Amino acid sequence: MHAVVASWFRVRLRTAPGAAAALAVLVALTACLAAALPRTLDRYEDAGLRRAVAQAGQGRGTVSVQAPTPDIQLPARQQERALLPDALSRQYTGLLGTVPGPLTVDRGQSAYGVTTGSGLAVFDPWIPRPSGLPAKVSLFAQSGLAEHSVLRAGRLPRAEGSVTGRTGAVEAAVSEATARSLHIQVGSVVHVPNTSADTVLAVRVTGLLAPRAPDGAYWSARPLLRTPALIQVPSQDPEPPKYWLGALLLAPEAAPALLGTDVWPVRYWQLAPDTRALHARDLGALRSAVASLESGPGLGRARALTDPATQTGTALDDVLGSYDRLRSGVGPLVSVAAVGGATVALVVLLMAGGLAADRRRAELALLRARGASLRVLAGRLTAETAVVAVPAGALGLGAALLAVAAARAAWSVAAATAVTAVACAALPLRAALAHRTVRLHAPRQDAAAVRPSRRRTVAELTLLVIAAGAVEALRRRGVSGGSGAAGAADASGAAGASGSGSGSGDQLMSLAPVLVGVIAALLLVRLYPLPLRWLTRPAARLRGAVGHLSLARAGRTSASAVLPLLALLTALTTAAFGGSVLTGVAQARDRTALLAVGADARIEAAVELPAGLSGTVRGMPGVRAATEASVDYRAKTGPNLTPLKLAGVAPAEYAALAGRTGLGAFPAQRLRRPADRTAPLPALASPSSAAAHGTGPFTVQLSDGATVTVRIALVRDRTPAVPGTDFLVVDRAGLSGESARPSTLLVTGDHLDAAALRTAAGTSAAVQVRAAERARYADSPLQSGAERVYAAAVAAGAGYAVLALLLALLRAAPERAALLARLRTMGLTRAQGRRLLVLESLPQALLAAAGGALTGWATIRLLSPGIDLTAVAVPPAAAAAGAGALRADPLSLALPATAVLLLAVGVAVAQAWWTGRRGSVRELRAGDAR
Repeated sequence: MHAVVASWFRVRLRTAPGAAAALAVLVALTACLAAALPRTLDRYEDAGLRRAVAQAGQGRGTVSVQAPTPDIQLPARQQERALLPDALSRQYTGLLGTVPGPLTVDRGQSAYGVTTGSGLAVFDPWIPRPSGLPAKVSLFAQSGLAEHSVLRAGRLPRAEGSVTGRTGAVEAAVSEATARSLHIQVGSVVHVPNTSADTVLAVRVTGLLAPRAPDGAYWSARPLLRTPALIQVPSQDPEPPKYWLGALLLAPEAAPALLGTDVWPVRYWQLAPDTRALHARDLGALRSAVASLESGPGLGRARALTDPATQTGTALDDVLGSYDRLRSGVGPLVSVAAVGGATVALVVLLMAGGLAADRRRAELALLRARGASLRVLAGRLTAETAVVAVPAGALGLGAALLAVAAARAAWSVAAATAVTAVACAALPLRAALAHRTVRLHAPRQDAAAVRPSRRRTVAELTLLVIAAGAVEALRRRGVSGGSGAAGAADASGAAGASGSGSGSGDQLMSLAPVLVGVIAALLLVRLYPLPLRWLTRPAARLRGAVGHLSLARAGRTSASAVLPLLALLTALTTAAFGGSVLTGVAQARDRTALLAVGADARIEAAVELPAGLSGTVRGMPGVRAATEASVDYRAKTGPNLTPLKLAGVAPAEYAALAGRTGLGAFPAQRLRRPADRTAPLPALASPSSAAAHGTGPFTVQLSDGATVTVRIALVRDRTPAVPGTDFLVVDRAGLSGESARPSTLLVTGDHLDAAALRTAAGTSAAVQVRAAERARYADSPLQSGAERVYAAAVAAGAGYAVLALLLALLRAAPERAALLARLRTMGLTRAQGRRLLVLESLPQALLAAAGGALTGWATIRLLSPGIDLTAVAVPPAAAAAGAGALRADPLSLALPATAVLLLAVGVAVAQAWWTGRRGSVRELRAGDAR
């Protein structure tokens, strides 16, 4: 029996090697894409989390554990021993064991030590005093100073002998930045006040240091170690007094000397997280670990190891929470793309199995007639398909694992296994369904004659209800209005492994775009026979036979061959939806960058632009226009002197700028200063300013002390000169001479040279370029990764659409070749043969192309109220209202549909040409299997 089965497999593979190779390629490609998706999602989510922690600064991510000075009632020697490195090191080792997983400590950037905490005033006359106030210093005795710094001058500090609280002199080092700001040199002595009024602690500087990794947690957790601060004293004066605050770095063994200062020293242990061990799938556990250290069991264990009054603090929970919110907005959008791509792949795999079963319909009917049971038939077909699909699936999985590096492989293996299982099951299930009744000949099921069964009607109506519910839920709740931080990993099926999984309702909403495409495809499948029936009789009265014959051939297509229509429409809908999302993301970034800059470039000075700058900029390549404005950010209005931003402009030039940028276009004459100089100036105001001041005249006090009376004549949401939503714009001719000086230049043009603009502006003005601002929005790995997933979904949708069309055309290729050969013996010319094949393939291709474009447009119109692209397009801080709306992109709708139509015509022409070259003898031989 085994020999017979093996012989069966060999015969089948030799009989249809092309079909086997096509199946292998399809399975390998689909398995590779399916296996790569979870690893890709993991990779960009992990990169986004690490980038978020890195951008927040190592200081914010560090967990700081602080304990006060040991009980003052203890003997002095015992207090001193508690500050020595041996005691602190033991406690540090114990604290490492209290950190809950999956939070991992980077020991290379972690440290411990003792500090005075608050600054101590020093009265050495050689230390600078910007406002006459004495400088202050904080003393630090931190571990690992030699390993984390480079000695620039002198030597590292040492502790000579036994240091106690009564020691009068110690050694210290300072950073180069501290030395520059406080005028410290090697050998300088800083006198720090002691507990005794008539004594001081003399700190002699023995070395100048440069941090090895200034941005690392060792230095960033306490920035004062490397960079002094110019502290501003709270005051009502226009220029508040300031003083310098710096750090003196003592040897760890000199820590007991801090007991003799005016403040009680503080012991601290700073635990830096290892960003390389951060994974987005552990986000929930990471937040729990941080909460445990701040106010949970972790804090209790830390107090047991150090001191009952120990406190912990970190901003890592805020960083993780911010990332979680961003991920919650991006994840559901990514799940829409992932689910759409997966559905298209599933439909194409099922279509491939259905076409294979249809191609072998006569063979399988004969086997059933000769006594083969359904179980045996399905088993042999499964084994026959598995011989090709299993190695191909393993190859695709291996390629994905090698191409995308990530820690987890379980979801990738599961995805590739699912693809292989579907590929193996599609053919036997379709064959078992079609041949459950034994017949001598397989019945013909013409697309134009077959009537849908009641079971199919019920199934389609059920799917319609589900799709309607999903669309309505998405429109009402929004694509991210579900269960919190679903995460993009949930889109790949990894909900259980990535923290808070999304519910079934959220997964149903992710299916909404695909369900709309499926419903449209089922509707078109039902409508497909109608135009064929209507056109068949009129075509029969035409003089030529090509038109009538092509429609007859299209109508006699097997009903199972309409399955490619389902695949085509689903793929085209996914491609159109994804393409519109990508276009919407790009438009949202453009819009947000425009709102931030106000034009293609913005040059702004604190007081006045350099003389002649406008003319210089107008002469630069690519510049179309440069509009001056006088922007006063310190204007005030009302009895309470409410701050208000006021811009003075030339109405004609500014109206043209507003029209070009689309930011609050207005007629220039409505803003011009009236001829009566005593009349209020007409103003263009934001809605908030208009609501606050009404339409009557009111007075605005400018920053130079002058006043101007204005009256709101126009209301616009945005304006180029002033960012934000609270502004007034008036005719600059109505302002005083000082207030009318141009401080802002708004430049429009193509391919502006940012370097040339900065050179022309000099150091007195800041330059913003819209292109650079836009590029900054795409810098997040989480958002750029989501964008790449959508791009892959668009490419996969278009690719599977082409593949579905090719499979359908190749399935009918032998039959078409035989038809052409027979018709040529009856006088059909080659040109007529080409027209016949083109016209035969046009109905289904044209229906798929038009239906795909229309379905994509309808899907976007239906779902756009519930989809906001802001989370993918721009950072939350830069989000602008309405900038992330989803709109249909004509190019994304037209390109895939046109490609499908052109491909169908091209394949038909190529087949007619190739068949004409081969001749008719082979096609006309009797007994050949078709």
